[in-house]
Amino acid sequence: MSMKFLSTTAAAALLVSTLPALAQDVSCPIKVGVLHSLSGTMAISETTLKDTMEMLVDIQNEKGGLLGCQLEAVVVDPASDWPLFAEKARELLSVQEVDVIFGAWTSVSRKSALPVLEELNGLMFYPVQYEGEESSKNVFYTGAAPNQQAIPATDYFLEELGVEKFALLGTDYVYPRTTNNILEAYLKDKGIAEEDIFVNYTPFGHSDWSKIVADVVALGADGKKVGVISTINGDANIGFYKELAAAGISADDIPVVAFSVGEEELSGLDTTNLVGHLAAWNYFQSADTPANEEWVTAWKARMGDDRVTNDPMEAHYIGFNMWVNAVTDAGTTDVDAVRTAMYGQEFPNLTGGTAVMLPNHHLTKPVLIGEIQADGQFDIISQTDPVPGDAWTDFLPESAVLKSDWKDLGCGMYNTATSTCVQIKSNY
Repeated sequence: MSMKFLSTTAAAALLVSTLPALAQDVSCPIKVGVLHSLSGTMAISETTLKDTMEMLVDIQNEKGGLLGCQLEAVVVDPASDWPLFAEKARELLSVQEVDVIFGAWTSVSRKSALPVLEELNGLMFYPVQYEGEESSKNVFYTGAAPNQQAIPATDYFLEELGVEKFALLGTDYVYPRTTNNILEAYLKDKGIAEEDIFVNYTPFGHSDWSKIVADVVALGADGKKVGVISTINGDANIGFYKELAAAGISADDIPVVAFSVGEEELSGLDTTNLVGHLAAWNYFQSADTPANEEWVTAWKARMGDDRVTNDPMEAHYIGFNMWVNAVTDAGTTDVDAVRTAMYGQEFPNLTGGTAVMLPNHHLTKPVLIGEIQADGQFDIISQTDPVPGDAWTDFLPESAVLKSDWKDLGCGMYNTATSTCVQIKSNY
């Protein structure tokens, strides 16, 4: 695709330097593994990330490639089958011999791939918000940790909306359960009584929300302000918001802030019942910056005007460009050398400011609160300064003493109380 329409300034942000390093150790082509579901229940979200990676690879190739080589996207389909992520990761590393992997969405798919990545010393960039409580030497987490999404969203409810009672509603798997464990502890630390916190989990695809919505409404029977923090995933969200509307509950009555509802999930849906509710991410398509305008323009020129951008796409955009810069600095695609070169890498966010890669394999990221509009986009009503991602939460006692520092300590699970590395492998 021709990118000639990109301005010089935007191109400088979009297209990283490809000047070769002094010492080079690389085989052509440089293979970029893409581990995203193209079929099954997660295809609606993950196919866009596959498209994003192919676009980023093409952009880099138009600039002359990397270390004198062209890049090749090697795409596999783990088909929303969690164990298959391990099998496909092994195929990418052992058979295809890729130099890096960009992939996974759900935490269970990431955790499935982890043992393979660590066994074969592969390198993966994971682009989706997650529950934290993990730090792998072989993964860079470019999505949000809880302190970059869940905690700031809760603070917004407490400080800006005056919410006094909380309904924590989630799909029944590791990300919602761990996130809500953290939020329960955080809310109690903020003085919210246990009886003012309602927690409920439902299976993927849950459709009958009448009893749960009734319980949420009943939580505010005493007149106190109720808010919903939603880690509901997938199409279950549609039934939930419809039931809220059927019960006559507006966003003014009981606001909902969602962590898994973005532009892609809203695309093509009737958003009538969602208008006014909130989502917390680190990026929205509606971000008003020159870099984002150029990115959205390039995306739509390639994919069509009906295709939207979203937060995990920006995470891949940042992660890919940081990886390219790290490979350039290291003069090789060798995983250990690239990992070392990743620490301290900086790259412009599409929302403004600069992302920095930390020794704990997390980025600094701004936190944005967006209000859902009728057109499926978000009106950004709050944006923080960049927040450093924290692999181990401060709000669970067993995690508060832990630190991740792969650069200086060589450990992702370092106990600061005992000054010891608890373990290297992420089999927790």
